Amino acid sequence: MSTLTDSVQLAAQLVWHGDAELWRIVGLSVRVSLLACALGAVGGLALGAWLAVARFPGWRGVVWVLNTLLALPSVVVGLLVYLLLSRAGPLGAWGLLFTPTAMVFAQAVLVLPLIAALTRRLVQDALAEGGDQLRSLGAGPFAAALLMLLHERRAVLTIGLTAFGRAVSEVGAVMIVGGNINGVTRVMTTAIALETSKGDLALALALGAVLLGVVALLNLAVAALHGAAQAAGQRREAWAA
Repeated sequence: MSTLTDSVQLAAQLVWHGDAELWRIVGLSVRVSLLACALGAVGGLALGAWLAVARFPGWRGVVWVLNTLLALPSVVVGLLVYLLLSRAGPLGAWGLLFTPTAMVFAQAVLVLPLIAALTRRLVQDALAEGGDQLRSLGAGPFAAALLMLLHERRAVLTIGLTAFGRAVSEVGAVMIVGGNINGVTRVMTTAIALETSKGDLALALALGAVLLGVVALLNLAVAALHGAAQAAGQRREAWAA
């Protein structure tokens, strides 16, 4: 029997029998990414809504920078956060480096531009369709933008799921600021890299399968939300007719 076949069979057993180390790593990965997305959403939604309605000198430059940050490599984010949290950095006294909190912070920085950019486009499109009605009721530009986020909550949830997928599948930032410490900061992506380098293909394959499963579930959720939004739009059109 080949080594690959042995590794695949052992990986399936690890998943099926609920290996403690495997699911501890998975649990930490999910917790870190959820907290990072929640933190990134606080700033990203507000920033995106504001940029959708604000007009000031340099606005186009700010939007350009925001769109550029969508392609920011995760290792660069990890380096910047590392510099902030290291002993010589401005936040070094907090002692957060190589902790899950540092990983949350790094992933939040990573997903914030994504959430802000998608939110800006969402709010602009929504205001183009229904903004006149809100303005006629006396809503200011930023208030109208926030109301549109409430109205387009399915789309906002889709943005959140997209951000979570970006966070949970990245490796560079969490490797740099978390250190991949066993039982403390080891998440799915860093564990896959480490176990592959060690030759422990079974655990790496098991973690890879779980990670693919998480991403697949996210895609299904996004597709379901899109389908629900389209069905709701068709019902509104039918009632209006």
